[in-house]
Amino acid sequence: MVFVGLLVLAGLWIYPFIWLVSASLKSSSEIFGRGLNLFPEDPVWENYSQAWTEVGFDRYFLNSVLITGGTVLLIVIRSALAGYVLGRFDFIGKKPLIAVFLITFFLPEGYTIIPITQLTDQLGLLNTHLGVILGLGAGGQIASTLLYAGYFRQLPKELEECARLDGAGHFRIFFQVMFPLAWPITATVTILTFLFAWNTYLLPLVFTLSEPGLRTLAVGMTVFVGEYDTDWSGMAAAAVISLLPVIAVFVVLQRKFVDSIAGAVKQ
Repeated sequence: MVFVGLLVLAGLWIYPFIWLVSASLKSSSEIFGRGLNLFPEDPVWENYSQAWTEVGFDRYFLNSVLITGGTVLLIVIRSALAGYVLGRFDFIGKKPLIAVFLITFFLPEGYTIIPITQLTDQLGLLNTHLGVILGLGAGGQIASTLLYAGYFRQLPKELEECARLDGAGHFRIFFQVMFPLAWPITATVTILTFLFAWNTYLLPLVFTLSEPGLRTLAVGMTVFVGEYDTDWSGMAAAAVISLLPVIAVFVVLQRKFVDSIAGAVKQ
C-alpha cells in the first residue's frame, strides 16, 4: 500500500515534466486544444531546431554554461575556504561575523541588485561574462559556507597535526588534506549553486540589457513572448533544452548529495 502511494506521488511529481516534453512537440493551437493529452497527434520536432538556431538558444546555452561554471567554481572555492576558517579556527569577532552572514542570508536579491550593478559598472565589467559571474558568486553564500564549516569542524585534529609535521602550511593542508575529504559537501554545494546560477533571472537580465548576445537561457525565454502573442510550443522546447543539463548534473552528483544529507542527519 505504501509503495502504491509513493508511486502515485512520484507520478504527480513527474507529470509536469512529461507534460512539458509533450507540449514541446505540439503546435500552440494543439497545446490549448488538447492540453491534457500527453501524446501529440503529429510531433513538431521543428520547435527544437527553431529554438536552438533561429531564436539563438545555441548562444544562450553557451553563455549559461560559461556563467554557471564560473559561478560554481567561485562559490565552491570561496565557501570552502571561509568554512574551513570558521570551522577550524577561533578568532576575535567570529560570532559577530557569523551574525552578519546570517543577516545577509535574509536580504532579498532586489535590495542588493543596485549596488552590485553600480560596483560592477565601476569595474568596467557590466556587460561581460565575468561581470555576471562576479555578481552571482561574490555574495555571502552563507548556506554553503556553513555546510563546509559544519563538516570541517567534525574532522579530527590529527589530520592537520600530521600535515604540519610534514612541513605543510595552511593552504597546503586545506587543498591537499581537508578539501578532498569534503567531497560530499562539495557535491551538495555544486548542485545547489548550479541550480541557482542556471535558473537565476534578475541579475543576468540587468547585466545584459544592452548586450542581448550575452543573455542566458533563463533570460532568453523572454524572446518567445511577443507584444500580442506568445510562442508556447517554442517556449516549451526551449525549457526542455534548459532542463537537460540540470538533470544531467543531478544524476552525476546525486549519490554524493544523498550521502552528505545522510551525514548531516547522523550528526
